[in-house]
Formats: sequence, structure tokens, C-alpha cells
Amino acid sequence: MHFRAAGFCFLGAVLAAPLKAQTVSALPMPQTAAAPVSAKATPGNFVDITQRSHVNFVGQASHTASKYLLETMGSGVALFDYDNDGRLDIFFVNGAPLSDPTAKGTIPQKTGPKYWNRLYHQKPDGTFEDVTEKAGLQGTGYDMGVAVGDYDNDGYDDLYVTGYGGNHLYHNNGNGTFTDVTQSSGTGGSGWSTSAAWVDLDNDGLLDLVVLRYVKWDFDDVWCGEHRDGYRAYCHPDVFQPTTPLVYHNDGGGHFTEVSAKIGLDKPGKGLGIAIGDFDGDNKVDVAIANDSMLEQLYRGKGDGTFEEVGMSAEIAVDGDGRTYAGMGIDLQDYDNDGLPDLIITNLANQKYALYHNNGDGSFSYDSYISGIGGMTLLHSGWGIHFLDYDNDGRKDLLVVQGHDLDTIELNYPQLHYKEPMLLANNTGQGFVDVSAESGEVFHQAWAGRGLAVGDLDNDGLVDAVVTTNDGPAYVLRNQTKTGNHWLTLLLVGHRSNRDGIGAKIKLTTAAGSQYVTVTTAGSYLSSSDKRAHFGLGASKGAQSIEIRWPSGTVQTLSNVPGDQVLRIDEPASMPEKH
Repeated sequence: MHFRAAGFCFLGAVLAAPLKAQTVSALPMPQTAAAPVSAKATPGNFVDITQRSHVNFVGQASHTASKYLLETMGSGVALFDYDNDGRLDIFFVNGAPLSDPTAKGTIPQKTGPKYWNRLYHQKPDGTFEDVTEKAGLQGTGYDMGVAVGDYDNDGYDDLYVTGYGGNHLYHNNGNGTFTDVTQSSGTGGSGWSTSAAWVDLDNDGLLDLVVLRYVKWDFDDVWCGEHRDGYRAYCHPDVFQPTTPLVYHNDGGGHFTEVSAKIGLDKPGKGLGIAIGDFDGDNKVDVAIANDSMLEQLYRGKGDGTFEEVGMSAEIAVDGDGRTYAGMGIDLQDYDNDGLPDLIITNLANQKYALYHNNGDGSFSYDSYISGIGGMTLLHSGWGIHFLDYDNDGRKDLLVVQGHDLDTIELNYPQLHYKEPMLLANNTGQGFVDVSAESGEVFHQAWAGRGLAVGDLDNDGLVDAVVTTNDGPAYVLRNQTKTGNHWLTLLLVGHRSNRDGIGAKIKLTTAAGSQYVTVTTAGSYLSSSDKRAHFGLGASKGAQSIEIRWPSGTVQTLSNVPGDQVLRIDEPASMPEKH
């Protein structure tokens, strides 16, 4: 995620009723055809409600004159319902103080509340209360990323927090508190960890954990040049060696075993973003990794619990010009409703965000140019990113958090900016259109954006967002887009599969056609989003059918499901696989 210049290296309001469990029997209902696809773009309306939500988190990167690489990365955020009251809560990851200079071998430690990670519980009136101390989630080190998943299938989502010098697994006790079980679980890791993903890699019904690591790095006093005005520069990642991911197999009983080499998910990388899905339609989970300034990676599940890296043959390893780029944020979902998940990866200014369209034959096409993404992102630097249907028209749009990593970038490149507004790209069905300028005041505010998590905070059927910034405040953004379109949000509960239903593939059909979602909390950058699957229904008042292929292989079909609700769907105890 870095940039070279001039011969030097530079780094580069009130909620709806809480969710109630509902049956999934067929319900007769009228259907209304959705509006035909149009190239006319629909602006959104996202409103900053941070202050009135009583969220006052400020991330601490601890910038120094020594320009340590660690300072530029920012930290993530998670949206999840930790107490199962039907309302999403917010968890923020935070850094730790750095001395200037910092001695080689130092593992930074939090020294007080300013540096704590923070858990905000959402109250029935839509405001949040800080429950960090009660929950026991203050943290100890220089933390960066977070992944949410119920690893022991007890019905309460747990937290994995990554960082520099070691990671932490927090077990959700179900009573508003968490216990640090890192040592007993064997998931502490080492080095510099970034994004992580919970996913059942071997379909044994237990979530495993894939943890990305960035580079082999220490607080060495590496000199990487100065700007023309004498400012010290951050080092380019090329200066440092890549390193392997960590893969923790869930053995049951709260214990994990590191198996990256055993299963083939161990190629060196400079990993910053991770997403999961089934890109080749073989009903085996695959893993996509955004790497910084080297080949991007795609691990194909072989069906026997092992993986092979196929980034080059799948044609996602480089951009359309055959060049590597600074891969940072990532998402893997089907934006054109053809049943095949597509891939997008953010990067730095002058590189264009990389949109790869799934061809259905195991390969992808670089579609940044023809989709419109290339033109709207050429001069921008993206981090957290998500496909989301903000206007509920049945097509997945894009929300991107932006900002360069170089705080001095404008000294040499005045057309580029360290702080940038977010990007909102509307999916018209014939490409993407930048509607940021028309979508609310927040898209005119410049931030050093980093983390992004999305989810419906107030259960009104419109997907909201929470954003973190580097060494700055977090923002809670409510989606208030005016639309007459309908929606349906599905909360999957696995029984033979993992309880979160992570990895399940959902096909929802209305009179206007079908759309597809893979259940996941991963994607974006250092962050974890709402596990509930959200569908915009357009003018249709419900779904004609919903087909769920659970990780266990069970295929479940629902008919005539009314929209405008959050619906819990339990996996059947047993059901023959559909062929």
C-alpha cells in the first residue's frame, strides 16, 4: 500500500423492535415485479450520527518523527450482536504508545484508557454505552484487526484481535463479559498480524481461523530517504521480506492447531485484506488475499481440507496491465447477479482499484476500466471496502473508505491527498457511477480513512456503516436513503454447520430475477461486518424463493417469504443434498 516518488521510497435515533425468532414455513403473498434495470444512478444519503449516538472513540496510531511503518496502518472495527438482543454493537481496535525512537525488539503495550480497545453496547433507544471494562476487552498491545465468529457454537459470537507482537482470542461468556483464552487456545501467533477471517475450512462444523501477517519487521532504524523539503519518509514494503499467514484449525474443546503448511495455505505474502467465498462453484470454500505491492493471492479449496494458490491462473494476481499494486482492502461478492462471486481490491492513488469479474471458468476479467471503477479511483487511495445494496434495488453497490498512507504526499504531488472523502459507487446494472457528491455531507469530509464495517444498525432495512481513521475519530454513519424499495435480511443459524452459517451460499429469487450472497464476517480492511445477509428486493414485496446451501452440504429451500423483515432461519437437522 505504498508509493514511490522522486527516487525515494515512501509508505506509500430509535430502533425497530428487536429481532424475534420466526418460523420459515411457506407463506402465500402477492408479488410485484421489480423495476427494469436502468443506467440512471441513484444517490444515497448517509448521515453522521456519531455524536448523538454517544460514540466517542479516537484511534491512537502514536505517530513519531522516526516514521515507523506501523503508524500508517490504522485499526479496524467490528459490527456484531454480542448479547443477542437483536441490535448490533460496535467494537473498535486501538493502538499503543510508541517511544521516539523505539528500541529494536520492543513489543508496545497499552498504558491507559486512551489506548484501550472499546466495546459499545447499543441500547434500545439507538444510542451506545461504553461497556469495555465490564466486558474485559481493554486489550494489552498495539492492536490492528478484528474478526468475529462463534468458534465454540454456543450461540455467542467471540472476538479475535490481531496486532503487532501477538494476537488475542476473547471468548464470549454470554453474560456481557469476555475471557482472554489466547494461551489455552494456542492462537497467540507472532510477528505482525493484520486482517483475519473465521471460516470452516474442512466442513467439520467448527470455525477455523486464517490470520494474515504483513511483513517481517522490527523497530530497526531503516533510512528510506527524505522529501525535497527534508521530511523523513516511510519505507516502501519492498524493503521488508514477506511472511506466511497463520491458519488455526479448530480442534474442538477450545483448542486450535496451526496448520498453514499442512493444508497448503502458506505462501509468503504481505497480507492486508482477506475475503472468503466459492469462486469456482464447486461448493468448496476459497480464500482471497489482498497483498501489498506483490502478487495478489487466491487459494482454491481442493475439497480434502487442503488448498492450492491459483492467483496467476485465475488472473487476479496483477492488474489489467500485468502490474502488481498496493492491495489493501478486499471484498468477494456477486455484484452482477450471475451467481458467481466477483472480487474487488483497493490500492493507492495512480493504481486504480482492481475489480475482477468472475468468468465462471475458474478465471476473472480485470473490469476496472469498463465498469467505471478505474476512472473514479485513479487519483484515490482506498482501504476498507464493501459491496452493499444501500438503495435496496437488488444490485450491490460499493462503499470505500479512502486516504493516502503518506501524511506528506501533497508536498510532491498536490493532486493527491492524505485525507480524502469516502467513495460511494452506485451499481446501475450497466456499470458503476460515482454518486458520492450527491449522497450526503459525510462524502465532502476528508478523513485519513482505514477500517470499514457495514450492517443495519437500526434494523430499518438500510445498511449503515462505521468507519475508523488513522490516529483520529471513528464515525457512525446512518443510511437514510429515501427509497420505496423493499428488503429482506436473513440471520442464519447453523446446527450441522457452524452456528454463524459462515460460508453458506444464499440464492434469493424475486420476479425480477435472482441475487446471491455468501455469509461472512470477513472482507474490508482489518474489520468485521454484520453476519446477517441483506438483500434489496426492489419493488418486489418479498422473495419467491430462497435457496440456502449450508457448509454441511444441506440445501434448504423456502417459498414465498415476505420482505421488510429480519428473518431467522435455522439449518435443518438433516436433509439430503440437492443435485
